[in-house]
Amino acid sequence: MLKLPPSFSGLAQFGAVCLVFAASTSVALASPVDYAPMPPTVAASAAADAVNRFLVEKGLVSAVPAATVPPGPGFVRQVRDTASDMVLTAMNFLGVRYKRGGNDADTGFDCSGFTRQVFETSLGLVLPRRADEQAKAAGLVAVKKDELQPGDLVFFNTLRRTFSHVGIYVGEGKFIHAPKPGGEVRVESMNFAYWAKRFTGARRAEPAMDRATANAQAPAPAMLQTVAPPTLR
Repeated sequence: MLKLPPSFSGLAQFGAVCLVFAASTSVALASPVDYAPMPPTVAASAAADAVNRFLVEKGLVSAVPAATVPPGPGFVRQVRDTASDMVLTAMNFLGVRYKRGGNDADTGFDCSGFTRQVFETSLGLVLPRRADEQAKAAGLVAVKKDELQPGDLVFFNTLRRTFSHVGIYVGEGKFIHAPKPGGEVRVESMNFAYWAKRFTGARRAEPAMDRATANAQAPAPAMLQTVAPPTLR
């Protein structure tokens, strides 16, 4: 399991850093006693460095020398593209204990309960309850392993049947999941031998617009014809 550094107790701090950076705030991080404003360009650069360090420590992006981190919109786009809203939502549940049949952070998650919660929270898409049913869910499309993107569902054969375990891809060959009884939500490498040989497929949520278009183009269900009963003579 990845451990958060002391300066980042959770993903909420990461979101706060992004907001500070996006707004190009001129307020420096200072102690309550020693509060002093910082020039906007310096504050933006400091925020970008902090965001980059967080993503590198999480393994979501490759290390970038501090001197080359651009403090402009391009870097914000890199953060947004690599650590999508769904991934950030999932990472907020790091450390939540495993519970068979669990559906929430208070009592615990099992693998499919975890992915179901993340998809509903971040996309408003309610997935079926079981992992194998999620793999067949409407609104999800199959994805090749070499085309994985952060936020994709990844499936594994852990119970001698296809699609018996599910997690969420977070980038750089890693995925987040609720593993097993006695465990807790954590990030692991898909390149680890156990997972590499058990990988059975991946699914991606179609954009909401595409889902709406597909539903609009779907043929209307056939109308049942009623037949009048024969007249008795």
